[in-house]
Amino acid sequence: MTQHFDALETRSADQRAAEQLDALNALLPAHGMDSLTDLADLAKLPVLRKSDLSQRQKDTPPFGGLPVSNLAHIFQSPGPIYEPGGVSHDWWRMGRFLHAAGFGTTDIVQNCFGYHLTPAGMIFENGARAVGAVVLPAGTGQTELQVQAAHDVGVTAYAGTPDYLKVILEKADEMGVRLGILKAAVSGGALFPSLREWYADRGISCLQCYATADVGHIAYETQAMEGMIIDEGVIAEIVTPGTGDPVADGEVGEVLVTSINPDYPLVRFATGDLSAMMPGQSPCGRTNARIKGWMGRADQTTKIKGMFVRPEQVAALVAKHAEIDRARVVASRDGEMDVMTVRIETAADDAARFESSIVETLKLKGRVELVPPGALPRDGLVIEDARSYD
Repeated sequence: MTQHFDALETRSADQRAAEQLDALNALLPAHGMDSLTDLADLAKLPVLRKSDLSQRQKDTPPFGGLPVSNLAHIFQSPGPIYEPGGVSHDWWRMGRFLHAAGFGTTDIVQNCFGYHLTPAGMIFENGARAVGAVVLPAGTGQTELQVQAAHDVGVTAYAGTPDYLKVILEKADEMGVRLGILKAAVSGGALFPSLREWYADRGISCLQCYATADVGHIAYETQAMEGMIIDEGVIAEIVTPGTGDPVADGEVGEVLVTSINPDYPLVRFATGDLSAMMPGQSPCGRTNARIKGWMGRADQTTKIKGMFVRPEQVAALVAKHAEIDRARVVASRDGEMDVMTVRIETAADDAARFESSIVETLKLKGRVELVPPGALPRDGLVIEDARSYD
């Protein structure tokens, strides 16, 4: 039987929802928000986007007036966006993932995430400490020195981007150095099946997690290898891109995360990533909901005829007409000219009635194509770029 990181991982759905609601309600007043009666009421709260956070931080540096306590570090991500960091036990919640990946007190972890300004290095170091592992703070680059250090100190585990471990191992082969790395915890890039298999052929178990600089750990793989289990310290929602409206279970949409971190709570933070909820529970025994993992970017902003069209504009078009179920903008080419087609899912049969709203919200004229309810793909796309750039 799997030994879990803590008892939170095996809670019933009702217990988890009740305890998360209580924890969230304790944090909402600091945001000037009223308590909720049900987690479903989250959908009524505003979405916090990176652009909003960046602007708030410019207006009220460094954290945009959001509640921050027990501050130990300040990090900077592109934007720039500033994130606080703490050093208390499992502050970023990464220990849960490292435990699932088999990291523990007998391991020496070569941490190849960056330590300079960005938080990734400290996020994984904090997690390694939470599981009692020793850390070699390697950062990135200087591969020959990385190989030598890994050999000399007896590194058994790797944390970093999916592809850099391969670089280290190939350099070790070139140098004639044998390394003892048997497990890897990766993030920050795509772990392709071929690369995971390459590691497995060398006896290395490689699992990945989903995390961001803003909220820390969000979801993680376990040895069951069926989707990613949502972390116990966050509430995840899947919504139609450009909105805060939840999609039906199983549909692809943008990931919103509410972090139940009393030191830095974020409410309905838009990650900009696409994913979908999975049915059922993981065979590993953990009971929280699962997502399918990273499925693309939700920010599908596309330039058409020299003008940017954004998901928020498509959402505004849908909101203007009660008879529109959903809409999808398709960018294509006719010779050397851009063409914008707006596919509208509706029971209405008069395309002309939507033309003025399209110009008003999208700022462009376009073709209108009416399709019956349920006809548009549930793939998370509201703007599709069908142009060829070859």
